[in-house]
Amino acid sequence: MQQRVIETATLRMNITEAGEGPLVLLCHGFPETSHAWRHQISALAEAGFHAVAPDMRGYGRTESPRETGVYTIVDLVADMVALLDALGEEKAVIVGNDWGATVAWQAALMRPDRFRGIVAISVPLMGQPPVPPTKIFPATPDHLLYVLYFQEPGVAEAEFERDVDVTLRKIYSAASGDAGPRLPGDRTPNPFGMVSRASGLLADLPESESLPGWLPQSDLQVFVDAFEESGFRGGLNYYRNLDRNWELQKAFAGRKVEIPALFMTGERDTGLAIPGMREIIAAMPALAPRLRTTQFVPGAGHWLPQEQPETVSRAIVDFMRGLSPV
Repeated sequence: MQQRVIETATLRMNITEAGEGPLVLLCHGFPETSHAWRHQISALAEAGFHAVAPDMRGYGRTESPRETGVYTIVDLVADMVALLDALGEEKAVIVGNDWGATVAWQAALMRPDRFRGIVAISVPLMGQPPVPPTKIFPATPDHLLYVLYFQEPGVAEAEFERDVDVTLRKIYSAASGDAGPRLPGDRTPNPFGMVSRASGLLADLPESESLPGWLPQSDLQVFVDAFEESGFRGGLNYYRNLDRNWELQKAFAGRKVEIPALFMTGERDTGLAIPGMREIIAAMPALAPRLRTTQFVPGAGHWLPQEQPETVSRAIVDFMRGLSPV
């Protein structure tokens, strides 16, 4: 694997890449960097593909614009199209986990001429809600959903940047499959659940002396170093554009993802604790008629590419080999 910074039409982007052959873009989620795909980059290169994982807009060594409003889903899809152009490629398969999955679904929806297949992990394709998302999310006098906690600029940044090592250690551990099963109404500590207005997101998450088995200290340190340099503002700005995304996506209302697709999620993913999530996953074929399969991975949590790297790498390789030649 090698890293390099390239200039694209939208911003300066840091990428990690390896291999030659048909292109696959790997989009990470929050709070990660391109390092989350280290296992898949090597496996895809060995299988005869050109694997490219960017630090997404606002993360790692990629440019992080100051304006909150330039982190919409349209900006993020434009970054992926611009990356294709900078690499001199006409088409790619796009893969994403967490926020990266949202970017991948929308890239497939908006630009099927540039993306010939999609593998989405953790976050399913969902229809347009009738009202802006922040009007739907739950809040009480004492608690609010983490997405609402992220809305006020500076609040979550101050909490997370106080001790980046502790922040990432807690979030990665609590959303790992090691933390336990996830069922609707599950009260297992969850970084992507309800947040105390008084004490913030991290206070209720357990702090373990040991890391999950899938996350060596050396790999955690790569993430810590990245967020100590970049901060969390860029990644949090994705959440601050949810209502704006809802407005922009009206232009694509009724449109379906018409390219081949694969969906994967860990059986212990935190998202499965959201009431109705399994029903949303089951309903995806109506929105993505070429969805080939939905795969639930036993024992895995929210960080599936890192927790079960061989399973994820094999699924991506098999999916790509099943597509029509470029």
